[in-house]
Formats: sequence, structure tokens, C-alpha cells
Amino acid sequence: MTALQSAALLLFINLGLLWLLMRIPLGLRTIRLKRAFRRSPEELWKAINPAGSDADWHHSVISSKPLGNRKGIVEQFYSHLDRNGEPLRRLLALEPLPTAGGRGFRSRVADDSTLDATFWQDFVESRIVRRAPDGAEIEISQTDRYRGLAFLLFRYFVLRRELRALEGWLATGESLPQGHFEHPAVQCCLALLSTLLLWPFFGLTVGGLMISTFLTLVIALHELGHLAAYRTFGHESVRMIFVPFLGGIAIGGRPYRSHFEVATCALMGPGISAFFVPILIAGDNLAAHGLLLEQFRGPLLIFLLILGAFNLLNLLPMQRFDGGQVLRQIFKTRRSLIGASFAATACILGIGWEIGVSSGVLAAALAVFILLSMIGAGSLKPRHKLEEMRAGERMLVAFGLYAAIAIHGYAVVFSAEKLF
Repeated sequence: MTALQSAALLLFINLGLLWLLMRIPLGLRTIRLKRAFRRSPEELWKAINPAGSDADWHHSVISSKPLGNRKGIVEQFYSHLDRNGEPLRRLLALEPLPTAGGRGFRSRVADDSTLDATFWQDFVESRIVRRAPDGAEIEISQTDRYRGLAFLLFRYFVLRRELRALEGWLATGESLPQGHFEHPAVQCCLALLSTLLLWPFFGLTVGGLMISTFLTLVIALHELGHLAAYRTFGHESVRMIFVPFLGGIAIGGRPYRSHFEVATCALMGPGISAFFVPILIAGDNLAAHGLLLEQFRGPLLIFLLILGAFNLLNLLPMQRFDGGQVLRQIFKTRRSLIGASFAATACILGIGWEIGVSSGVLAAALAVFILLSMIGAGSLKPRHKLEEMRAGERMLVAFGLYAAIAIHGYAVVFSAEKLF
């Protein structure tokens, strides 16, 4: 299999996985979990009922109390933060759920301080406590409309963690975070797994392993740039999730506050990587003049090529790419956004043409990335409009985008000329 065929196969695998995770229309789906506990039904009811005396048992729930002036409405505060850094506030509309041999309720989200009401329009949750031979059983059902498997799986594992946390709270009186997926050690293992899964696409040789390792390092460096931006904007908790084949995801600790924050956090992925371009070029020059071992020169140039190409492709003005995120914050009219998108795409395609990529391959690659952008379209709608950018902020971000394209474009041209 040639390098071009391997790259095409890898792209199609990515497209398929992204379609399954992000865009496959699943319609209304119900998640249902049951768990038995050696506790009385009354004790469990006080915990799972949002209006119960122990409703704030979970470590992420600050308080959960009925509103005195609104019958059937419960006000909850969570430790998760809203855009202003305040605890997330949510109102639940409760109604009794007739259940044989138990007690239950059905709830809908009446208000949310973070997400728009349209996000919750199809969401319904029911919780039932039934008496069991050796205690009681809890049944939780969540129904919502899903597009893509990712959010459905996320909610399933969140419910499983909640039931494990409840089991721990009943045993010790303390609710602790469950699961180890986000732990740095687990993410390092996933990064290693991603490297090994990518290895066959570049040839099961030492060189192929080097390329897959470099690609994983470039992805990690890119996501660290996003994390650094989140921290700069005051996000108290940030984390990076590695997804084999699909790369990495940087997650902030609260919703965005302004368009400038969105643009800067998106731009800092390729922005941090750009700082390494002159360092790698300097390393190549040192090796060319005998100040470094000649054996270092090839790996340095390959790493530079992967670094530049990965970040340059990420700057394409597609829906879910960093370039598209940045341009949508800068330009507000459809005409200006289309013009800027064509200009950015032309620059990146021009760099591909400069290093000798054929026009047919460039056209095919552009079609694939447009399709990839359509698959990844769609995002959570915030409740409040983001703060608009001032003229100075808009100019700063625009020059940052231009600089990122220019630096990574130069990295690709420089390394390609030296290698090929």
C-alpha cells in the first residue's frame, strides 16, 4: 500500500467514525439502568428525589430544593460553572409517576443557566424506587433525541457513574467522583494505543513507528495549546481526551464568555505549535553545519513536516476546524465570511501546489475536508449570546490567523524541499 493509499484509507476511517459519533440520526432513544441496593426504599427515595431531604448527596450538586412560589418546580445548583464562573442553575419540572409497588417521578428541564431551552426540548427523565427482597431497586430512564452516538454514550456512562457514587455515599456518607477515564495515566495509555493503531498506516517499520509517534506528539502539542488558552481565560479545570484514530479533544471548565475567547482558544492550538517551527528549522541548520549529528536531520525535518501539515489542515475554514471557528468569530456577514474562507483555502491549497501536490489530489482533499466539516457540524447552543469582539480584538485575531497559516505553511515548504 502506497503512502497516498494509506492516507486515503485513514481519512475514510476517520470519516466513518465521525459520522457514527457525531451525525448518525438516532432519533428518540431511551437509556435505562437498574441497580439494587441493600437499603430501605424510603432512604433511597430521599436521595434520588430532587425535592427529598438528601437530594444534594452527589458531589456535583450544591443544593436541590423546591421553589416555594412554583408548585412542582425544583431549583438545583451544580458545582459545574456557567459562563460567568457561577454555579450552574437548573430548574426541574416534576410530576408524580404512578408505579406499582414503588414511588417515582418524571422530570423535564424548565430552565438552564448555561444551555438554550431548545437543547432540552425532547429530554425526559424518570426515576423509580421499588421494594426488593433484600432492600430496594432504583430504575432510571432518560429519553432524548440524539444525532450521533457520542452524546448517547456519554450520558450512559454518566448515569453509571452516578449509581456507583450513590452506592459509595450510602456506604460511607461521602460521594466521590467515579471513573478513571480522564486520569492522565489513562490518557497516556490512550495516546500510546493511538500511536500503535496508526503505525500500520505508515508501514510496520521503524520509520512508520517514528511517523505515528510524531503524529501523536503533534496532536498532543496542539491540544496543549488549547488548554493553555483555557487557563489564560480563567477556566479552573481543563482536560484533554485522546480518541484513537480521531486525535485529541481539549475541554474547558466552563462555557465561552465572548467571541474573542472562542477565537483565541481555537487559534492557540496551531499558535503554540508555531513556536516550535523556528526551533526545528534551527536544529536542521545546526545539523547541516555539523553542530548536531547528521542522523538527527531526517527526523527533525519529518517532525517539522507533520507539525506544519497537521496544523495547516486544521486552519482550513471548515465548520469544526480551528480555522473555521476563528473566521466565524471575526466575520459576521455571510459575504465577508465566504470571501475570507475562500482566501484562507486558496492560501493553503497554494502551499500544497508549491510542494508539488497535483491539482487532482488537492481537489480530492478539499472535497474530503468539506465532507468532514459537514459531518462535524452542529454544536450546543448557549443560553446567552456571546460578547461581541471589539475592533482591536478582531484585528488581533485576524493577524494571528494569518501568522499561523504563514508559519505552518513555511514549515511545510521548508521541510518538503529538504526531504524531497
